[in-house]
Amino acid sequence: MRDWCFVHAADLHLDTPFAGIHADTPEMASLLRDASLDALDRLVEVALERRAAFVVLAGDIYDGTERGLRAQLRLRSALERLDAAGIATFMIHGNHDPVEEGWQAIRSWPQKVTVFGPDEVGAVPVFVDDQRVATVYGISYPHRAVEENLARRFRRHDEDGVHVAALHCTVGPQPDHAPYAPCSLDDLLAAGMDYWALGHVHRREVLHRGRHRGHPWVVYSGNTQGRSPKPSEQGPKGCYVVDVTPDAEGSPIGEPEFVALDSVRFASVDLDVGAVADLAELADGLQQAAQEQLTAAEGRALVLRARLVGRSLLHGDLAHGGALDGLLQVLRDAARGSRPPLWWDRLRDASRPVLDRDVLVDREDFTGALVRTVDGLGEDADALAELARDADTILRHLHPTPTAADIDELLPQAEVRALDVLAEEN
Repeated sequence: MRDWCFVHAADLHLDTPFAGIHADTPEMASLLRDASLDALDRLVEVALERRAAFVVLAGDIYDGTERGLRAQLRLRSALERLDAAGIATFMIHGNHDPVEEGWQAIRSWPQKVTVFGPDEVGAVPVFVDDQRVATVYGISYPHRAVEENLARRFRRHDEDGVHVAALHCTVGPQPDHAPYAPCSLDDLLAAGMDYWALGHVHRREVLHRGRHRGHPWVVYSGNTQGRSPKPSEQGPKGCYVVDVTPDAEGSPIGEPEFVALDSVRFASVDLDVGAVADLAELADGLQQAAQEQLTAAEGRALVLRARLVGRSLLHGDLAHGGALDGLLQVLRDAARGSRPPLWWDRLRDASRPVLDRDVLVDREDFTGALVRTVDGLGEDADALAELARDADTILRHLHPTPTAADIDELLPQAEVRALDVLAEEN
């Protein structure tokens, strides 16, 4: 049999509103409004260019149960293009678009579209040149909060070809996502599939690599378009193209190839302001950081957040009323007309004031006493050892428990933190 491929995508969140992003430039607002739908169109182009046998959409096709008409019609149009090219689509619904909730305006789909229901795991064959090359399995969410381990319902059938399963689920701990349809990697391995096309987690990740038939690849494709500056939404977003070599000695599934589909990237930067002389130099540094992020975005529009860190004489200037908001507006004004488009979403000051110990040690207050105490401990080996013993009692639940040497290293850090707290309170 000849080699072929399929496409794995998930979490399209069509017509997502990009909550919390308030771009006031018409161009960026338009790009954000259309970004999720444009990613869908590029997904179709990838499937057509690669001549995929089928496309798997692993849940959260829509952003919410309201399922706007624009999103539904755009999806139908996309699937019609795939159908016309002989490419099948297999679709499941997840927690954002459960089958039994929300308005569904489209009541019939193109012939080669399969929407798996919520009652049981479906299994549908795929034929290429009149030969069965695959079986695709899937199950949708009936309602939003599915707590059942749906992975345990899947079992490989005996038919020829590769066996691909679509599931919207939480594999192990996923702090950024609600634990819907929770399961373990062992649950997925036990089903005997060749490839698990997973959705729900927006950071793409290969959880397991297949070695032979029935020893599966387990893959989160991530979402097709980032939705916010959260860490899991940053960086390239898209789909996987999965090559299949039917006569391979090991797994018939090759290394999945990531293909970016997004038109807007989200990024964040930390800028150390320790050596920055004034706010004008800071503005220049931030603009330079933005240019570096634009280059990394490979021609896509960029939504950017920045955090200012480090100890700096600028800390007082940044705390001056309106300074941070004014700096943010300067950055936004400078970015107008940028190519590619750039929107400065937020600027956060996490800098600290410069500490002059020579001044602090002579102060006749609690701050001065603190600095002098630290100096005394550092010069007294017996006192330091006693402090280590006290720490062993207080911090016994930490691993490893601090030793005297550790205390010697940690003491300056503790002093700086204490002085910061005192400065904040004053």
